[in-house]
Amino acid sequence: MAAAPPPPGHPQRAYRAACPNCGAPVEFASAASASAVCGFCRSTLVRDGEALLRIGTSAELFDDHSPLQLGASGTHQGVAFTLVGRLQYGYEGGTWNEWHALFDNGRSGWLSEDNGAYVMAFDAPLPSDAPAIDTLQAGQRVLADGRVWDVASVVKAHLIAAQGELPRPPQLHGEFLVADLRNGADEVATLDASDPGQIAWSIGRPVLLAALAMSGLAAEAKEKTLGARGIQCPNCGNALEIKLASTKSVSCGQCNAVVDVSAGVGGELQHYTQANTSEGGLGPQVPLGRTGTIKLGTSEARPWQVVGYQERCDIPEAGSDDETTFWREYLLYNRELGFAFLVDSEEDGWSWVRPITGAPQVKGDRAQYQGAGYQKKYSYDAKVTWVQGEFYWRVQRGERASVTDYVGTGGDSRKRLSREQTRTAAGGTEVVWSAGAVLDASVVADAFGIPAGERAAMQRDLGPVSGTAKRMSLTNIVIVVVMLLIMLSVLSNCDGSDRCDELRQAFGPNSNEYRQCVAQRGSGSSGRTSGGSWGGSGGGGHK
Repeated sequence: MAAAPPPPGHPQRAYRAACPNCGAPVEFASAASASAVCGFCRSTLVRDGEALLRIGTSAELFDDHSPLQLGASGTHQGVAFTLVGRLQYGYEGGTWNEWHALFDNGRSGWLSEDNGAYVMAFDAPLPSDAPAIDTLQAGQRVLADGRVWDVASVVKAHLIAAQGELPRPPQLHGEFLVADLRNGADEVATLDASDPGQIAWSIGRPVLLAALAMSGLAAEAKEKTLGARGIQCPNCGNALEIKLASTKSVSCGQCNAVVDVSAGVGGELQHYTQANTSEGGLGPQVPLGRTGTIKLGTSEARPWQVVGYQERCDIPEAGSDDETTFWREYLLYNRELGFAFLVDSEEDGWSWVRPITGAPQVKGDRAQYQGAGYQKKYSYDAKVTWVQGEFYWRVQRGERASVTDYVGTGGDSRKRLSREQTRTAAGGTEVVWSAGAVLDASVVADAFGIPAGERAAMQRDLGPVSGTAKRMSLTNIVIVVVMLLIMLSVLSNCDGSDRCDELRQAFGPNSNEYRQCVAQRGSGSSGRTSGGSWGGSGGGGHK
C-alpha cells in the first residue's frame, strides 16, 4: 500500500544524520539548508554531501527571554512557516536575534527585532549598485537596488551564538559591520559583512506577532519577569524588578541608579547614578505601571502599559535668545503592538508617536510619509535629564540627540513626525524616525484613570497671566508656580554650553552637523524656532 502523500506545501523529505561529535540526531527540514548547530553539544555542523562536518562550537545563548523559540510557527502572506534556526548577535547597545523562518514552500526568511517590534526579511542578491558598507554613515542618502535609501545605522557586531538549522554556516569569530537602510515604502534593507567574501543583502517589512498568528511561543514570554534571577542594584544592593523580556536598562526603585542589563547578569552590571528627585521636580503625571486603553493609530483602542518615563530638554546655543524648554516622555508597551511614546510638552500639549520601520521622503523643509505631507517646525539638540522605569534600549547618562520635528499639513495638521540622530557609546550615530498624532489631555486622563483633582495640571493651554483679566483660581496659581519651578530646575540642568562644540565632539569636525552649526552661528541663526518636542527617544534600531 502506497504511503499517503505529504500535505500541500510540506517539505518532501527531511534529512537526518548523527552529529559527528556526540552522535545526537541532527535534522534538516530543508534541502537548501547548509548548516546546523547540534542541540546537545552545540557543535557547528555543515553538510558535506551525505555527511556532516564539524567546523566549530557555538557559544551558549544569552537568555534574553524572547517570546520566540525553535518550533514556533505562523503564517505570513498566506504561507505557513516554522522557526527552525536562530542567530544571536551582540553590539555596543546589547543583543538582538534573527530567527530563521522556513516556509512551507521552501523559502527561507528572517524574523528579527526592530525598535521593540519585528521585521520579516528575505535574503536577495546583492544589488550591483549597492554602496560599500565601510563607506556608510548614519544620515546618508544612498542609491541601492535602483532606489533611494536613508542610512539608519552602521554598527560593529559579533555573533554570540547560533542555534538550530541555518541557510549558511555561522561566522562565530570576529567583529563585522552591519548597516541598516530605510526608505519611504516602510522597508528596511540590511547589508551584513559577517562573511567578508560575500556581503549579504536582505529586505524586510514590519510585522506584528498577532498578525502572524504565531503558535508555540515560549510559555512564559508574555509575562516573563527577570526579577526571579536575583538581580541586585550594583549601587545600593536593592532587588531590581524587571517586568519585560526586552528590557535593556532599568532604574532602581530605591536609589534611582540607571542599570544596564543588556549584556546579562553574569558579570558586573554597569550603571550610573542620578539625583533622588527628577530634574523637573514633578515626576510622571501618569503613574508607572498604569495600564490605559487608548487609540494610538490603530482601528480601535488597545491597552497600553506605562513601563518607562524620561524627562528631556533642548540645548540652546550659547548667547542665543532662545528659551530652554522641556518635555516628558512615557514609554508605553502593548503585548501585540510593541512600544509607543506618550509625549507631554508644555508648549505643544500631548501627543503620541511610534518608531517606524521606513524613512519618510524629505525635500528641504518638507517631508512625505504614507501619503501625508509634513512641514518642518522645530530643529534643535536635546538631552535626557531623568529616567525612571524600564527601557528597551541601553540608556546612557545625559543621552543627546539632534532632533527635527514636523507637523502635518492640510487636513493632516494633527499628525506628527520626528527624526532623531543619536550618538552611540562607540562614537557611531543612529537615525530613528517616529510618527504619530496629537492627543487631547482629557483623552489621556480618561484612558489612564487620572483623578479629577490631578487633571488640571495636565492641561497645556494656561495662556499668559494678565492683571486685568478675571482673577485666577487658587488651583491655576499653584499650577503656574509649579511650572515656573520646573523650568528653573531644568534650566539649571540644561545649560547654554556651546552647541557647536558639542556637535563637533559628537559627530566630528568634518561632519555636516558641525559645519552647519558653525555656518548658522556665523550668520546669527539658531536653526531652532522654538522649544517643544513630539518625538520619542528610541535607541537601538533594527540591529
